[in-house]
Amino acid sequence: MNSQLKLSVLDLVPRLGESSFEEALQQAVILAQKVEAWDYGRYWAAEHHDLEHLSCASPEILLSHIGARTTRIRLGSGAVLLPHYSPLKVAENFRMLATLYPGRIDLGVGRAPGGSAHTSMALSGNFLANVADMPNRVQALKALLSDSYAYEDVPVTAKPVPRIPPELWMLGTNVKSAAMAAEFGTGYVFGQFMSDKNGAEVLRTYREVFQPSSLLDRPRSIMAVGVICAKTEEEAVRLTEKASMPGPGLPEGQTENDSYSRLLTGTPEQIRAKLLNMSVQAQCNEFLVFTPMDRYEERLESFRLLAGAMLDEINE
Repeated sequence: MNSQLKLSVLDLVPRLGESSFEEALQQAVILAQKVEAWDYGRYWAAEHHDLEHLSCASPEILLSHIGARTTRIRLGSGAVLLPHYSPLKVAENFRMLATLYPGRIDLGVGRAPGGSAHTSMALSGNFLANVADMPNRVQALKALLSDSYAYEDVPVTAKPVPRIPPELWMLGTNVKSAAMAAEFGTGYVFGQFMSDKNGAEVLRTYREVFQPSSLLDRPRSIMAVGVICAKTEEEAVRLTEKASMPGPGLPEGQTENDSYSRLLTGTPEQIRAKLLNMSVQAQCNEFLVFTPMDRYEERLESFRLLAGAMLDEINE
């Protein structure tokens, strides 16, 4: 396998310290601009609802704003929470983005609630029933993105129709989500930083049962990892001890301490070695990097240091 790694960014769009929601969204733009300059391949924004310290309820709106302020980095959702929405409306939103920003749009979908039980019910009613309908919604979304959807045998097209379609990815933390992505022939992102499963085994399952589709002819995978990178080991430990991990949305039975233990922490050289080893074990050469910090400046520095380490690897 090619050892050259690709780095991308997952942004939960947090409110850090005493920042306002407005400041948090401005920091999202700054992060996207910086990581584009540092040659990260993708910037993905997460979706959450009614959470005190997370600011992005509508990734598609934020991505449109960031698209106008960047030039080449791919922009995506990590993830649109499909049980809440009509597949047609999701397809229309991301085809609109793909028309505005050709060749730059990723549509990542997931099935998490993204907030509390009451918030989920206020958003879309019976969430459990909607989750049970997830395979039908993915099938409909896939059909809409390949212009083969019909409602009561009448063709329906998600417009506008972009010259370059958005890439469809499914996000998950276990074999079940990997198998669903494989069944529908989509790309798959495994959330290692949120999962106690063996990422190499989950991605192996995805590759082994993948079925080519109208959207994707071969399996494509990304691993989402938590990273705290600093100039020294001591600084990395200090930053980890005061890191801000996401609360709601952790898998059942998992605590924040479990998530901390899965963070990759260390110097640029140490993180580079860990990612290279994970890449070989999982046969995956792209990492979606989530960096939990309590200061925006420290978060940017971690991404900058990591980019420098990986550029050295690519240039060897």
